[in-house]
Amino acid sequence: MIRHASLLLIFSFAVGQVFAASSDIPLDTFPVSRVNNNAALQNGAKLYFNYCLGCHGISQVRYSRLKDLGLTESQIKENFFKNSSLANLATTIVSPMKAKDAKVWLGKAPPDLSLTARSRSSHDGSGADWIYTYLRSYYADSSQRTGWNNLVYPGVGMPNVLWDLQGTNKVTFAQETVNGQKLISLEIAEPGRMTKAEFDENMADLTAFLVWASDPTGQFRKQLGVWVLLFLGIFVFVAWRLNAAYWKDIK
Repeated sequence: MIRHASLLLIFSFAVGQVFAASSDIPLDTFPVSRVNNNAALQNGAKLYFNYCLGCHGISQVRYSRLKDLGLTESQIKENFFKNSSLANLATTIVSPMKAKDAKVWLGKAPPDLSLTARSRSSHDGSGADWIYTYLRSYYADSSQRTGWNNLVYPGVGMPNVLWDLQGTNKVTFAQETVNGQKLISLEIAEPGRMTKAEFDENMADLTAFLVWASDPTGQFRKQLGVWVLLFLGIFVFVAWRLNAAYWKDIK
């Protein structure tokens, strides 16, 4: 299931500035319901391990945490331990690319993605909105040494490693503007293995996985919080009635 790291290196030889540039284009809204959908999270994990892990780790997450997505221990070992010397689920999820090698090959070690869904949050949208839009905004650009550029991240150093799924986009920059923003359109020049709708669905799943990775216990805490609030509400009601019963004769 996991592709050989060398294949990913071919696609990722220029990751250097992956978190430095910015863009003024509006961000698309990430479908947040995906974060509560185990099937979507499992598909997102598959995409991450196939296309991202060769360069980018999520070192704040252990393999054992993948059981929270509805996966069994045997499924994790069978699907995610391939081509790996990992011996147990307690290992953190790190890229097989060594930092010292990355600096030689790329000039800079590719960033860890553990907290990207948090760090990319801004007044323009959530970190999930940024990731979701970024993954779908690559286009061919012969002026870049990788042959790729990105609307969300102009001058991006990382090529489009998902091009075989998405296909090749061409961009059109219009002269007219709406609300002060220049109109930009992306069109498929060469189709990939997925339709646009299918690719968007899969990028939503990959984004959901990265959102989950930024806070693996987040959903549990939210569910626990609901029960805590219900308990406090019941406790306040009982305490109020006990207080009334205690003081009624004294008055």
